[in-house]
Amino acid sequence: MPRFRYRMQNILTLDEKLEDQQRAAFAMANSRLMEEQKVLQELLLRKANYEQRVKEYATGEVDIREIHRCKEGVRVTDIQIRTQMNEIRRAQRAVDVERTKLNEAMQARKTQEKLKEKAFDRFRAEMAAEENKVTDELISYKYGNRV
Repeated sequence: MPRFRYRMQNILTLDEKLEDQQRAAFAMANSRLMEEQKVLQELLLRKANYEQRVKEYATGEVDIREIHRCKEGVRVTDIQIRTQMNEIRRAQRAVDVERTKLNEAMQARKTQEKLKEKAFDRFRAEMAAEENKVTDELISYKYGNRV
């Protein structure tokens, strides 16, 4: 019995490799986004710390120099937060682009897999037809020899 060979197997293999590469690129972009979000969380904590220190210096023993230093820290941290928000938006766009590329690669692979399945179904139908033909010939031969 002949073996099934998909003539476009090399294309399917290539599509699978491309999908794996896109998965890796998507994972890297997603990792970068998570890192940027972590930096933002650290900046927000730093800002909250500065604001807490401003309140402490304002309510306890008043230290004008420290209050100004902490307010300046809050202002600088606000600027860093805005900059970090831009970085997060940029990273999110990169994730979206990589997700789109990954979806396209997955779709190409699935298309090739469907084509392979259809080719295999045709192969099985051809083999079944061939077996039926051989069976019919054997039955005809046996019946013909009886008479």
